[in-house]
Amino acid sequence: MAMELRLSDGRRLRSPPGTISRPTPARVRQAVFNLLREQVVGARWLDLFSGSGAMACEALLHGAVHVTAVERHGRAAAVARQNLELVCRPPGTFTLHRRDALAWLRAWPQAATPQQPFNLIYGDPPYHGGLYEPLARATSHGGIMAPGGLLLLECSSGQPPANLPGWHLHSRHRYGGTTLLLLQAGF
Repeated sequence: MAMELRLSDGRRLRSPPGTISRPTPARVRQAVFNLLREQVVGARWLDLFSGSGAMACEALLHGAVHVTAVERHGRAAAVARQNLELVCRPPGTFTLHRRDALAWLRAWPQAATPQQPFNLIYGDPPYHGGLYEPLARATSHGGIMAPGGLLLLECSSGQPPANLPGWHLHSRHRYGGTTLLLLQAGF
């Protein structure tokens, strides 16, 4: 059975069934948007390893003009689409890609349709999947990040990633077993 999540405005979201995703805890979601209050308004938000799409939904609620969510698992992507459709006003303010996040990032510069870069990129890969370094490399080039943008990585407090090529640490915030890294381009 799918677990229910609540957005900051009280609306309920669905969570994918089983263990295919690990929803970001509500206090971490709240902290992210408290930290980024001014940066989110008018931003283009990229949500990698989107799971339920809760972070993308919160970004829309907090003033992002467009969100792009990338999730490879079919059931999780279907739930993310339902959740985004629930909060998406006006229509067309989100795009969902059912694809591996790293493959999507590698294909981004070669996309047939020109795309605008993102102001905020949120990455929440499996904590112990060895994906932080490849994610940092893939987001540090190709024009995917707008000048002055931030990369936010959610990771385990017990094992935060050490080597993030192309980025330097702006700030680190710990919330129990979850740590949030805010990174700025170092190129």
